[in-house]
This record gives sequence, C-alpha cells and structure tokens, in this order.
Amino acid sequence: MKRLESKVALVTGAAGGIGGATAKYIAQEGACVVVADIHDDAGEAVAAEITRDGGNAFFVHLDVTREEEWAAAIGAAVSRYGGLDVLVNNAGLYLAKGCEEASLLDWQNICSVNLTGTVIGTKLALAALRERAKTSPQGSVIINMSSIAGLRGSSIDPLYSMTKGGITTFTKSIAIEFGNKGYRIRVNSVHPHAVETEMAMQYRRTGTDDPAAVETARQAIATSLPIKRVATPVDIAAAVVFLASDEAGFMTGSSLVIDGGATA
Repeated sequence: MKRLESKVALVTGAAGGIGGATAKYIAQEGACVVVADIHDDAGEAVAAEITRDGGNAFFVHLDVTREEEWAAAIGAAVSRYGGLDVLVNNAGLYLAKGCEEASLLDWQNICSVNLTGTVIGTKLALAALRERAKTSPQGSVIINMSSIAGLRGSSIDPLYSMTKGGITTFTKSIAIEFGNKGYRIRVNSVHPHAVETEMAMQYRRTGTDDPAAVETARQAIATSLPIKRVATPVDIAAAVVFLASDEAGFMTGSSLVIDGGATA
C-alpha cells in the first residue's frame, strides 16, 4: 500500500519548484492532490502531468493572501474528494534585499504571502482537517515550508528570514494549541537550504540570467556544504511526504531540517 493512499492533500505554490515536486510526489504515494497557485498555466500543467502519470489531481487558482480564494480552494477539495487530510503551506516569496534597501511595500508583500498566507490557510482549512482527523489513525497534517533562514540569521535577506522565523514559531505554537484542544492535527515545518529553483538561486546570481553565473553560484553553494551538492526539489518533497504520512505519526511541532549539513 502506498504511504498516502486514500488521503487528500492541498499544496500551495504548486505550479513549480518545491511545490510542484511535492504535489507530484504526494500523488505518486497515492493521495488525491489539489494543485494550488496563482500561476494558472503552470499549475494546470502540473495537475495534467500527475493525471497522465496515473494520479488524481486538479488545479485551483489560489492567491494565498485572499480569504475568499482559500475558502473556494478548500471547498473544491472537499466537494471533489470528500475532505482534506493534508495541507502544505508552501507558497512563498524571496526578496533578496538588505534591510536598508527594502521598502515598506517590499515588507508588506513578503509578509502577506509568507506569513499571512500561512495563517489564513491554516485557519480556513481547520474545519476540514479536524473532520478527517476523526477517522484517520494518525490524524490530519499541516506542513509549513520554512527555511534554514527561519532558524538562523540571514545577512542576504533579513526580511525573508524574519518571515520564515515567524513560520517556525507559529508551527510550534499551533502544534501545541491543536494538541491541547484534541484536534488530532499534527503540525510540522520543513527547513531547506538552497534548492535549485528560481527563488533559491536568485540571491547567488550576478544580476543576469547568464548560465555560467548560475553554475558558478551552484558550485559555490555545493562547495560550502558537507554533502557537496545543492538540493533538488525532490529532496524537499520527500521530506514533506514523510511528514504527511502515518510514519511521522508521533511528530508534531518539529522542525525538519533538509540542508546538506549547513546548520551542522
């Protein structure tokens, strides 16, 4: 039996990168997947790929900063699949500006997606997750995408670090709250280092899309890590699948670090 057989998952920011890899991996493990993103064409393509490969998925447009779109996405999941077992709050912004350079608008934008989006999604998915948790052996699951920048400081993007640190402590706080209330919802966070996606590579670039510059950045990251390579989106997706499965049934309020040894 596949690890996520009969489960229903909603993944935000699922049109590519970590989110796209996560949606595909979750589907491979037997779950029905709601692919949610603001990028319609790319999101539809991910859902179509999952379906072509024998999985069960559909796309919903979701701006995570808008309550009405969250309500519609969760309603679509429940209507089509009968409930919701797993919420992956993956959508996020990366700014790549220092504190002096960042404007108030920059802060408002990154905060609205990384923090507000996670809070709204958690709040609005709660009823559906609680309902499914009643009949699930290990309950329902929320997985929040943080970063190693949410565990230590970042001189490159302190505002990003601030939002990811907020996600880290929010995860621990609601894990305690939901546990004390008997909701049977496990809440954990994932903390990647640099991943070969547009967001993660951005701060290492020279300001151009020159392939040589990108490769130089990749090699610099790899050399700095004990594991001597940069993470792929699948590396992070595999961790999300583990946390979503009953194998992680005794984990809540945990920070799962996937960083190639960077924080060691």
